[in-house]
Amino acid sequence: MKFTFLLFILYLKLKKVAKKNPEFQEFIKKEKTRVLIKTADGKRGRMFIFDNGKFSSVPGGDQKQFDVAMVWKDADTAFKVMASEDLNQSMEAAYDGRLVFEGDANQALWFTGATTFLTQKKK
Repeated sequence: MKFTFLLFILYLKLKKVAKKNPEFQEFIKKEKTRVLIKTADGKRGRMFIFDNGKFSSVPGGDQKQFDVAMVWKDADTAFKVMASEDLNQSMEAAYDGRLVFEGDANQALWFTGATTFLTQKKK
């Protein structure tokens, strides 16, 4: 349940930055990608959709049409690593198989770049 809530909070934060941050709007303006973050069993997850400057999201780990899926071993692992905000933990999870990428890994890197806008300080 914590993982599902974390994904919902991520959606709300991305939605807010998509409406209020001109730099983020510029960053997503020409991007058309669907990023799915889910558990390996497909029971939990959320799709993040970027469509040439528009952002939306739909819940559910059973989505089939994505450009990249970040598939976590289980919800507990996903929550612990994602909540830590330590990129090294994500890299370690990928290295040891707790996090697997399906589809275009470059889109996962792009999405990671998009999430950096969430921690930027206001000027």
